[in-house]
Amino acid sequence: MNRIYFDNNATTQVAPEVRTAILPTLDENFGNPSSAHRIGERARQIVDLAREQVAELLSTQPARILFTSGGSESNNIAIFSAARAYPNRKHIISSVVEHPSVQAPLAFLANQGYEIELLPVDHQGNLDLDRLTTSIRPGETLMISLMGANNETGVIWPLATIGKICRKNKVLFHSDVVQMVGKEPLDPTQINADYLSIAGHKLHGPKGVGALYASRTAPVFPLVLGASQEHGKRAGTENTPGIAGLGAASALAAQHLTTYRQEVALLRDRLESKILTALPDALINGRDSDRLANTTNICFKHCSSAGLIQELDERGIAVSGHSACHSGDLNPSPVLSAMQVPETHLHGALRISLCRDNTRAEVEHFLELLPEIVAKSRRNFAA
Repeated sequence: MNRIYFDNNATTQVAPEVRTAILPTLDENFGNPSSAHRIGERARQIVDLAREQVAELLSTQPARILFTSGGSESNNIAIFSAARAYPNRKHIISSVVEHPSVQAPLAFLANQGYEIELLPVDHQGNLDLDRLTTSIRPGETLMISLMGANNETGVIWPLATIGKICRKNKVLFHSDVVQMVGKEPLDPTQINADYLSIAGHKLHGPKGVGALYASRTAPVFPLVLGASQEHGKRAGTENTPGIAGLGAASALAAQHLTTYRQEVALLRDRLESKILTALPDALINGRDSDRLANTTNICFKHCSSAGLIQELDERGIAVSGHSACHSGDLNPSPVLSAMQVPETHLHGALRISLCRDNTRAEVEHFLELLPEIVAKSRRNFAA
């Protein structure tokens, strides 16, 4: 069976160019980047090149890039660094639809006496920017932490406008752009970001590696204490294979950035159009919002997400119901609940996330199978 992979927001396949960049770090360039000899120096050069490649994708300087184990660690470093730097500011603004790696450190801080204000979203997944502005408390608000694009619906938030609000009110601005990087242009200076979090495995790089952008004035304190790697901001021997892979993935993403949105959106739009023709009572969540070109989140009336996913998997097609972090959770998506998706549709959500390697033939095959699978799910749901 030729499997079709439509779950790229969970993780992407490592690109051949990335694999090629990684292999030498496992063989002849295996050295410790902190070692003073030639083998170590070659490893250091690989790390330095990767830092330049990530910086170029983010339109910033290499000195602003801190390598981490992934998006979750980057989010934690940003949030806890801000809290440590300004201990007298106890108010943080975020949203109800953030990734667990933002929600969890905020919940920890709430137990330490911080007030965490979570902004709601409307039925299209958008924020009320007027409410965001009025929520800021001069001298009390420490940080605003809001994702760039939602991992389930693909809804993109206006980071430049949010950044201006933060800068005007002298509040730190952090954004989890894990799903956005490599799909949309990003320039932290233009959006006034203090921190941006990215993960390698979301842009055809390896798992277990990511990066944190931190502006020149943003405080950064290590979560892991030890030696002075990463300019003293993250202890531990550098993950040279992972870092090399993230660098190569960033360079590859930069090459495709200008054409990505148009090419992938053609597939996504065809898929949505054909689904609505065949199943007109389906709901596309966030359809009227600015969205990532690769992402569609569709709810089918009187269906079970779990049943749809299982049936599609048996036919060789991989999709998801919501975030991979909640893949074992049978409850409805908190994101869709926050968007007030009707109860008739809430349990029948599918997240379909494409990549630049997906083809029209794959989309057509999916469309051929879907109506029968939805009909079967409805029969089971009613039984």
